[in-house]
Amino acid sequence: MRVAPKEIQSFRDDFTYTNSAAAIERFPFPFPEDEYRYSVNIEAHQPKGGEGSAFEHYIDIDEHYLSEMAERELVLKDMPNRCLVMEHMDLACWEMLERYMVSLAEDYPEHFTLTRDGDSWRWENKLLHIDDHFTFGDSATLPRPPLDYIGRQVQGDFALMDQREGNLFMDAGMVTCPADWSLAFDAGMSFDEWHGPVPMVHNEGIIDRARKYLMALPVGQPVRRLNWTLTVNARMDTSSETYNEWGHERASITPENVGEKIYLRVEVQVLDRMPRSNAVTISIRTYLLSLEDLVTNKAWAVRMHRTMKTLPEALIHYKGLTRFHGMVVDYLAQFDPAN
Repeated sequence: MRVAPKEIQSFRDDFTYTNSAAAIERFPFPFPEDEYRYSVNIEAHQPKGGEGSAFEHYIDIDEHYLSEMAERELVLKDMPNRCLVMEHMDLACWEMLERYMVSLAEDYPEHFTLTRDGDSWRWENKLLHIDDHFTFGDSATLPRPPLDYIGRQVQGDFALMDQREGNLFMDAGMVTCPADWSLAFDAGMSFDEWHGPVPMVHNEGIIDRARKYLMALPVGQPVRRLNWTLTVNARMDTSSETYNEWGHERASITPENVGEKIYLRVEVQVLDRMPRSNAVTISIRTYLLSLEDLVTNKAWAVRMHRTMKTLPEALIHYKGLTRFHGMVVDYLAQFDPAN
């Protein structure tokens, strides 16, 4: 699917967000088996699935681009600290800006143009009507600091990890659509510390292996993994800071509305080594799909039922599914011929 952004839809209040048939077809369904167990599940971030796939390009831009950029502006207007950069991460931020601008201009030339003459750069984003000339490396020549500038033009959240002292530290990021966590709380934490609440992974050594793998990640060989949860309503911003706005929605699910109101929320997480700063960037691209839309794919409906039915109790609690998990299983059961 080539980029054809829809008019702005809402991820809050009246929740006008919808997926087209093409968006449903390209949704990154996260379950390869009938049972789900927490794992690192890392693969090379290379094109996969053919033209129009969510994995076709380094950065995925889709029909929700304008809606997500509008939502990001609302969040940052209310909470500017959703974008945080420690002083020593300036070079890493410029490298991230470079990586994203080059990728967008190469993969979506009809929407993005990058012209470079030494350190004198011109960036055009036709979707957001941006046309800026600046000097690479000089923040004073940009309307905003580099991470803040490019982060408002790319779908998904972003964190930059500094590698030192035998660990990775979350020292910069822009996070406006997290799944129940907070950049302001996690900033400066080590890789092990911010993964502390995840059940089972420490006893099984998953976090230790993941950290060692990422610390050895070479330049020019990005990797990706999928993460998922279930969320109520098409709400992008389910941050810890706004829990009072969305936490109560978990109690609103009934057998009658579960298909409409419960969304499978999938994150495509891409990790990439920056060549000069040695920082590791992680982009967290979020996709939302209602159960009603999901079950239009019969194979997904069956697989989803079986993974939810066998989900370990610890993961049900960790992912915040306790109130409605049973209703989700019952709803999906009607689409599983083996049930």
